[in-house]
Amino acid sequence: MGFKMGIVGLPNVGKSTLFNALTQTAAAQAANYPFCTIEPNVGDVAVPDDRLEALAGIAGSAQIIPTRLTFVDIAGLVRGASKGEGLGNQFLANIREVDAIAHVVRCFEDSDVTHVEGRIDPIADIETIETELMLADLESLERRVTALEKKARGNDKEAKDTLALVERTLPYLRDGKPARMVERKPEEERLFEMLGLLTAKPVLYVCNVDEASADQGNTFSQQVFARAAEEGAKAVLVSAKIESEIAVLPLSEQRDYLDAIGLSEPGLNRVIRAGYELLGLITYFTVGPKEARAWTVTRGTRAPQAAGVIHTDFEKGFIRAETIAYSDYVGLKGEAGARDAGKLRLEGKEYQVQDGDVLHFRFAN
Repeated sequence: MGFKMGIVGLPNVGKSTLFNALTQTAAAQAANYPFCTIEPNVGDVAVPDDRLEALAGIAGSAQIIPTRLTFVDIAGLVRGASKGEGLGNQFLANIREVDAIAHVVRCFEDSDVTHVEGRIDPIADIETIETELMLADLESLERRVTALEKKARGNDKEAKDTLALVERTLPYLRDGKPARMVERKPEEERLFEMLGLLTAKPVLYVCNVDEASADQGNTFSQQVFARAAEEGAKAVLVSAKIESEIAVLPLSEQRDYLDAIGLSEPGLNRVIRAGYELLGLITYFTVGPKEARAWTVTRGTRAPQAAGVIHTDFEKGFIRAETIAYSDYVGLKGEAGARDAGKLRLEGKEYQVQDGDVLHFRFAN
């Protein structure tokens, strides 16, 4: 299953520098001028998970394969993007294709890096981006109303339901509130998703701070964390400059570097984990002598669909899932110990996979 997180932000907030470090490539240019990234750059990153190495050690797995997230570096938005300013239409189209948004916010002072608005104000930056996305959503919905009303008068049930959602969403957007704040029932989610609203996507605020603030943050990042708390969103601290320095070091030297600057882990690990949580994703594992592997599914996924992530035949012919909780697998030193202790369970088609499950699927050919 592919999950994409789009990295957005105003020009010169450290967005492409962060992407370069995140993917450990130089694929995205990082330059001190707007629109240096014209086409979105895409990079797959491993989701850090210490559990995978522990499982591989117990099973003697020859290979470790982590689960992954895709990050898309989207060129910097500016005021007026919703009206096509600064290649805005192209950028907004790129945002529509991702599952969630990582909004990089400048939380540092640096006279050598110009700010497109001429000042450092993270909340104003957030509102500039959010406003452009809301204006794009507002225009998109208002264009659909007449056609939906016509279909609804013809007793088209889906059109009626969609129109009700649109009419419920428009007041939020007109009042300067993102579409993700609209209350809806579980059965409405499919139609709501089909609206393709930019502001319906979950948002992670990434506070790009100076090196000295990488651990505790600063007054700028405190404002962003407060804003995130008000919205029920997530926020993380990262210093793109530090991350870019870590990214070029051999793995053996990264730990020493982090220790020297007083950090327990790369900030990018926090970004990746937060993105994973934001998308409502969990991890299950398959473990054996050949490989220990992590697999990504959404929370609430049932066993047959989880099996289908490995291969469609597994889902079609699903019989049962031999299931061991991660804590039991580790505590009892592997499958044999878990089986002997009665901790290996046989789960059927209705079982909802839990984060950390170690699974072995039985299926009919």
